[in-house]
Amino acid sequence: MARLSVFKGRDARLNKAIFWILAKQRQLTIYDLWRKLREQRDFAYVRYHIVNRRVRALEKHGYIEKSGERKTKAGFIAALYESTFRAYLAMLLEKIDLEDFVERASDTSILSVIHAIMYTNSEVSNGKRFLLL
Repeated sequence: MARLSVFKGRDARLNKAIFWILAKQRQLTIYDLWRKLREQRDFAYVRYHIVNRRVRALEKHGYIEKSGERKTKAGFIAALYESTFRAYLAMLLEKIDLEDFVERASDTSILSVIHAIMYTNSEVSNGKRFLLL
């Protein structure tokens, strides 16, 4: 099964945990996200700068976006982050077994997936319509 690059390598577990926490909590600052991560047994010793670097990398790749600002107790303005649709799709594709989907899905479901993929490929080609079949 092909895995998405966001769930490969050294940062895969941390990325997955960040996605799940943001899915449950909606909007969080990096500090709040770090505090929630440390409550989990596997991430009890993760450092703040690691979470900060991960969140900024995920924002750069479009999985997380800034959704506002909040004043902290110390009086600073901190950015609030939330998951994008790309992150939700990545989590969903991580859980789906594509072999099982192809065998069990109805024809209309398969047709809508094909249409979505073809539409995305036609957008990528800078106005030129082509088919990757």
